Amino acid sequence: MGERYLRSVRLLAECYQAFERHAAANIRCRTGLTPAQFDIIATLGNTPGMSFKELGEKTLITKGTLTGVVDRLEASGLVVRTIQQEDRRSTIVRLTDAGEKEFERVFTPHIAHCKQPFANYSEADFDTLEYELGKLHAHLTNNKT
Repeated sequence: MGERYLRSVRLLAECYQAFERHAAANIRCRTGLTPAQFDIIATLGNTPGMSFKELGEKTLITKGTLTGVVDRLEASGLVVRTIQQEDRRSTIVRLTDAGEKEFERVFTPHIAHCKQPFANYSEADFDTLEYELGKLHAHLTNNKT
């Protein structure tokens, strides 16, 4: 195998970066949100809210950045924080009514935009892609060093 895998890893990274650029450009131009703000709104949409820990696990946002993004969304009236009565250390972040409307406004069009690069994929193409990525993911998560 030698260094053959490096070509594949590079291609995988380039695909990820290109997809990120494709998605982020749409978010900034068409929604007026930052990618991090969109990520939080999309993650909280159609949920009763979640803790900061859950939100951090389900988004691609680092813990340090998460608080600031939630602060800005809260200042914009799109999210609200609620302290849990059962565990006052736990804060739930949820969309406000305005946040729900924003989710409805931006989510479906963004998904349609992100779907475009896959327009010519067949079910077999998706099966192959998911199989190979799943296999790589399993190797990466099972072989923690």
